[in-house]
Amino acid sequence: MPMDDNKTFSSSPKAGTSRREGGLLELLRTIVIAGVLAISVRTVLFEPFNIPSASMIPTLQVGDYVWVAKYSYGYSRFSLPGSPNLFEGRIFNSLPHRGDVAVFRFTKDTSIDYIKRIVGLPGDVIQMRMGRLYLNGQEVPREPEGEYVAIDEHRTHMEGDRYREILPGSGGHGPVAHDILKLTDEGGKNDTPEYVVPPGYFFAMGDNRDDSADSRFMGDEPQDLGFVPMENLVGQAKWIFMSVDGAHPFWQFWYWPAEIRWNRLFMGVR
Repeated sequence: MPMDDNKTFSSSPKAGTSRREGGLLELLRTIVIAGVLAISVRTVLFEPFNIPSASMIPTLQVGDYVWVAKYSYGYSRFSLPGSPNLFEGRIFNSLPHRGDVAVFRFTKDTSIDYIKRIVGLPGDVIQMRMGRLYLNGQEVPREPEGEYVAIDEHRTHMEGDRYREILPGSGGHGPVAHDILKLTDEGGKNDTPEYVVPPGYFFAMGDNRDDSADSRFMGDEPQDLGFVPMENLVGQAKWIFMSVDGAHPFWQFWYWPAEIRWNRLFMGVR
């Protein structure tokens, strides 16, 4: 009987090792599958972006985090992680609509993401006159909504006027009503030449019209955006899933609940 017991116990370490190896392989398999799914979702469906500057106030605040739909305009190499130069142009291409809030790659450095509103499509004529936006010779209507104080990424307070602007629709879509902020009607960005959007490009502007480096700047300076190639589009901003004020250093965790802008969570981007 003791010999039988010894034989029985002699096989246990091998069985335990086999179970451990099987558990490690299953864990590795789960991690690989989760990684592939995450990369697939990020590449094909949605990608998160944060808002680092004040150029889209009042629509988007500094510290907002948005989901961007990658499928909205089809896919270019900029839709892929690392932007590998595998192909030119766009696959499943779909033109953006006037009024879309879109993420795209900066024209001077395609490693940088920008987010602006698309106000001009190929063939459109864009001009600013005395602080007013003109599209194809017609003034874009806007309605005053009162005074507004914005806070930029440097915690600087900017006092201006808020308006509800109504861009004409495109591609069978109706007009797009959205808010803008005006700080002044003076300066070169408020009195511009006419810009005719060439084929394959779009014209983008920030909703914070006087604190936005956008397509109105056509020069050779490093910050000038100019017309944006359709290929540079990454996707359309859809929802705000988090918004953090950022008034205190990150390590001061006791401020975290107060730092979250709870009223902005899950807002649609319009």
